[in-house]
Amino acid sequence: MSLSLLGKVAVFGFVFAACAPVTPVATEPCVSPEAPDAGAPVDVVGELAGLGTELVVRGLVEPTDVIEPPGLDALLVTEKPGRIMVIRDGRVLDEPLLDIEDSVSSDFNERGLLSIRAHPNFAENCRLFLFFTDNAGDSQIVEGIVSGTSPPTMDPDSLRLILEIPQEHRWHQSGSMIFGPDGYLWVSIGDGGGTGDPEGNGQNPRTLKGTVLKLDIDAVPYTVPSDNPFVESSEGRPEVWAFGLRNPWRISIDPETRLLYVPDVGQADFEELNIVSLSDGGANFGWPVTEGPSCFEDEECDTAEFTMPAYDYAREGGNCAIIGGSVYRGPAIPELAGHYFFADFCGGSVRTLTYEKGQITSETDWEPQLGPLGMITSFGTDAAGELYVTTFEGDLLKIVPVRESGSAEG
Repeated sequence: MSLSLLGKVAVFGFVFAACAPVTPVATEPCVSPEAPDAGAPVDVVGELAGLGTELVVRGLVEPTDVIEPPGLDALLVTEKPGRIMVIRDGRVLDEPLLDIEDSVSSDFNERGLLSIRAHPNFAENCRLFLFFTDNAGDSQIVEGIVSGTSPPTMDPDSLRLILEIPQEHRWHQSGSMIFGPDGYLWVSIGDGGGTGDPEGNGQNPRTLKGTVLKLDIDAVPYTVPSDNPFVESSEGRPEVWAFGLRNPWRISIDPETRLLYVPDVGQADFEELNIVSLSDGGANFGWPVTEGPSCFEDEECDTAEFTMPAYDYAREGGNCAIIGGSVYRGPAIPELAGHYFFADFCGGSVRTLTYEKGQITSETDWEPQLGPLGMITSFGTDAAGELYVTTFEGDLLKIVPVRESGSAEG
């Protein structure tokens, strides 16, 4: 580790240790004994007539992500300026779980506290992971430990640096994270910005930008899984699992099909969604040679060299940026099991599609029923697998079924 990085860590109060097994300890248990059983069955009555939304809370400040760690009995919402708000029983608790606003740069629309994820064994180890832009403009992945339940808290001085990614520009940090069924942390990183990727990061797997990373975070600060495609190659960083991306906002993994969904925000003509198997390490999604289904600048490019998107749509009619969601696997709407939910930041409507045997098999735009919900920033799930939507305007909404009785049922 360089002295400059050590200095930065000291300024933020982060604790960084040499590579060793992780044995984090919460000062108090973080699991509520009153937490409802996330696996409890849902009584489904009547045929599905459509979808509706329930307003959970409003007045959040530019929310960027939402999760419910198992056993915490609360939703956690990241606010772009640098706070994690706790939502329990339909209200925002007075004190945030964490406030690192002084350490977060959110002065530009693609910077800030961008993502939060709970360790798969959160109920035992209380570990949370954050992705944010620091005051120097660089991307940080850090880990913290939750203590207590009434209310839960996280000490900012206990945050531990996992990975730092230097950034030359203010754009395309992406910053989404997801845990896969393999227990590894998957992270999407944008190309770092500039029109047309002037740094050439998208087609350079020797940088962490424009990539999907796969990390084993059960060691300090992390180790690289042995099946990552560049572990034994000088052609790419060992952390890199896939590359050729511009600004992949909100990757997700369907554990049942073991498919990785990688939406990528376009520049000029197309928004795209890439869908690949977790066994397809080394995939090159084409940016900046390609955008969506086409060559980006050179009309003579060979698209056969790249993993082309499974789905794309034109940047027209008010569309501007694909917002990735997740494959629905909750109990309340079994009719939509396996449907991937996503949206467009400017379009404001929720859409779904299904993907089977390498093809898109259905597509639905839910705007006629849900209406435009605002500028959608993210999707998230609770511990049971039910879906939530956050909007730039500050709303947190739950997607619920509308059954033949005409009422929405959560």
